[in-house]
Amino acid sequence: MEEAIKQIGERLKGLREVLEIPVREVAALCGITEEQYLQMESGECELSVSNLQKISKQYGIALDVLMFGEEPHMSTYFLTRNGKGMSVERQKAYKYQSLASGFRGRKADPFIVTVEPKPDDTPLEKNTHPGQEFDMVWEGRMELTLGEKRMVLEPGDSLYFDATQPHCMRALDGKAVKFLAIIF
Repeated sequence: MEEAIKQIGERLKGLREVLEIPVREVAALCGITEEQYLQMESGECELSVSNLQKISKQYGIALDVLMFGEEPHMSTYFLTRNGKGMSVERQKAYKYQSLASGFRGRKADPFIVTVEPKPDDTPLEKNTHPGQEFDMVWEGRMELTLGEKRMVLEPGDSLYFDATQPHCMRALDGKAVKFLAIIF
């Protein structure tokens, strides 16, 4: 996991240097301090998929290139076999498995997300990103906070929402939750 995060950080730094983008510009785009952004580049702090998506859209770089270091090649279809999607763990509690990493010019980014349980008193960091998001729980139960509203989603439940609203997820019952997330 740590190696994957360091590789993402190296790709972020390379992108910024090649395009001659000031650190302050990328940090402002992500809504974090310059110090926090530099820690992302060095692989020392949490990488948020929402921040990677903001950078991807702003600078016209495929999200897959930032996350996995590979350019998508398929344009007619892309098949992902069960358990075979490219994955990255943001931290020990979150694992993102891309379901369309090889499809060029996607209009949406579908992921299978696994969230490991944390103690109930662990503070959660809310994220925002442009566009909309659809989440559907497959296994386990999840508390999804959207703004100040807290909702419990059970297997088969889904939520479609404005992703510019601060949101976060928590696995419930001391068990991992697995859900489909589609980011538009």
